[in-house]
Amino acid sequence: MSAVVETREVTKRYRDVVAVDSVSIRLEEGKVYGLLGRNGAGKTTLMSMLTAQEFATSGSIEVFGTTPVEHASALSKIAFIREGQKYPEGFKVRHVLKAAPWFFPGWDQEFADRLTEAFRLPLKRPMKKLSRGQLSAVGVVVGLASRAPLTLFDEPYLGLDAAARQLFYDELLADIAERPRTVLLSTHLIDEVSDLLEHVIVMDKGRVLVDRDADELRGTAMTVAGKRDAVEAFITGRDVLHRDAIGGLATATIADVTEADRAAATAAGLDLGTVSLQQLFVNITGTPEKGARS
Repeated sequence: MSAVVETREVTKRYRDVVAVDSVSIRLEEGKVYGLLGRNGAGKTTLMSMLTAQEFATSGSIEVFGTTPVEHASALSKIAFIREGQKYPEGFKVRHVLKAAPWFFPGWDQEFADRLTEAFRLPLKRPMKKLSRGQLSAVGVVVGLASRAPLTLFDEPYLGLDAAARQLFYDELLADIAERPRTVLLSTHLIDEVSDLLEHVIVMDKGRVLVDRDADELRGTAMTVAGKRDAVEAFITGRDVLHRDAIGGLATATIADVTEADRAAATAAGLDLGTVSLQQLFVNITGTPEKGARS
């Protein structure tokens, strides 16, 4: 499968601050990627460099086989939808939707009209008078209706209520099933989008900690629970992401799990549990356990 995006050792520095540190990733055609990380992890900076809104300090970036900087042919295939998007003074919702086709050759007006109605957007209201949720909905409509081969969503849907977020997820899933495109989705709402994600990239302090297939990642960890002595004995020498104990009982989250590990835990009388992407994210980006392997 050909690469839509490929970065090699990309670094972005702001004086003494390293926002993105030697990041090498590859995004392939027709897949949905989750870009996960705490605030300040470097996610927005990376997405801004992919869309030539920021310039890398070092390293290389290719989008559709060329650098995105000053290459209209590459940029015309990208939609970058971000929280807090700024609009020209005096613009109303209808102006945003009327201008969008100028920037996106694949713009689907019929789809945009249907989404506008579904999100109950007031077409004649000035953008500066919209609620946060309505501003988010405008971004979602533009991102989906753009039909851009590479669509980046940088948490533009945080202002949406639960019903509207579900509408976004449903529309995105249905649309990419019918018209595949590459989607990079940056979010804190990991449990909500976990079923959408085919590949997960986790960033922390500017570096990539995880770059793996989502299903494969889910299968790499498990929780064990039981008597404290049994849990402590089992986790010795294993990659412990998290542990907790209350009285004589304990639980632990283990990474890099094998079938032999599962069998050993069962033989030790421990209860086994699955680990969600949200739990994995918290454990991976949290404080490392003392004595755990790095």
